[in-house]
Amino acid sequence: MGADDFVNEYLLLGLAFDRLEDGFVDAYTGDPALRRKVENAPTPDPRDLSHTARRLRDELPGAALSDERTRFLDVHLRALDCSARKFAGEEIGFVDEVEAYFDVRIAPGDEDTYRDAHRRLDALLPCTGSLTERMQAHRRSDVIPADRLAECVDAFSSALREKVRAVYPLPDTERVEYEIVGDKPWSGFNYYLGDYRSRVAINSDLEQTMAHLPRLIAHEAYPGHHTEHCRKEAGLVAGGQAEQTLFLVNTPQCLMAEGLADLALEAIVGPGWGAWAQDIYADLGLRFDGELAEQLSEASEQLLSVRQDAALLLHDRGRSHDEVVEFLQRWSLSSPERARQSLRFLSSPLWRAYISTYVEGYRLLGSWLGQVPAGAERADRFRRLLDEPLVPSSLR
Repeated sequence: MGADDFVNEYLLLGLAFDRLEDGFVDAYTGDPALRRKVENAPTPDPRDLSHTARRLRDELPGAALSDERTRFLDVHLRALDCSARKFAGEEIGFVDEVEAYFDVRIAPGDEDTYRDAHRRLDALLPCTGSLTERMQAHRRSDVIPADRLAECVDAFSSALREKVRAVYPLPDTERVEYEIVGDKPWSGFNYYLGDYRSRVAINSDLEQTMAHLPRLIAHEAYPGHHTEHCRKEAGLVAGGQAEQTLFLVNTPQCLMAEGLADLALEAIVGPGWGAWAQDIYADLGLRFDGELAEQLSEASEQLLSVRQDAALLLHDRGRSHDEVVEFLQRWSLSSPERARQSLRFLSSPLWRAYISTYVEGYRLLGSWLGQVPAGAERADRFRRLLDEPLVPSSLR
């Protein structure tokens, strides 16, 4: 089988998963005839999809593809095989499931690390009441008024877009449109539409804070998901790597993309992003303590694994929903409402393992970027994340 035929089979296989679970295909910008072929076919049997994934993986060495494309397709076929077996009802241990999807092996975090984070946060918020009460009060004081959210989004999108285009050029026609939605398990979502256009949805169920909004816009748009999609479309896809027209949930693509996006604000603004954001808010007539926000964010990084630990409690150790909510409230210092929102994400059949993309993606990609000095060398490494078909094992 030639390279083009092999990639077409991979695309047909990946597209078929959307017939089993709507939303499994996060984005597809390739030949519309392939999508029509899948849509017009009978609903696939997940066992057949598993067999196809295994067959393609066996045939991959003979497909005459470059080493980097072979490595990319190999781990993605492994992930699709696991998803198909899950859809078929096979029992797969949660840790093994995460490893098959995302090319990483997870383990519980260290509660001593969480306690240290709490001590650091306690010192930053010296006032009366418990640390949880003070954190929640601080978050409430930081909420963006609903009638100001749109202009804040526009301001940060414009500022970040200008910075990104100076370092990581984008096509002149690229655009991001923002919309406010509700009743979603996530805080924000990028819908890449192809032709260098994205629609970014922001969840109104979760109040947006001034500290979080710059990170959200960087994550979803500049230089996060939108920027990555645009540069891969202009580079890899235009260069003939049609497998990059398909972006699938529960694959190593997701871990790489979420890790990149969670590091996006630091990558493009760097240390001092708090003062930078403070100036933008000041122009909008809003008061924001950028230095404190940056210090709180740095201390909170030690709580990175809490949500992954919650997923392990729920799916690996069989703990009840109430126990998981209590765990989230204790260690992430969140309100009952926010903990329940996190539980909703962790409980979703499609998204239950996805939290590991943020935890392990941030950890792996951050470590890899941190191996070189800040400045031009680190910017070049971030460019590789935007432009190349890397997978977690590539970085390791």
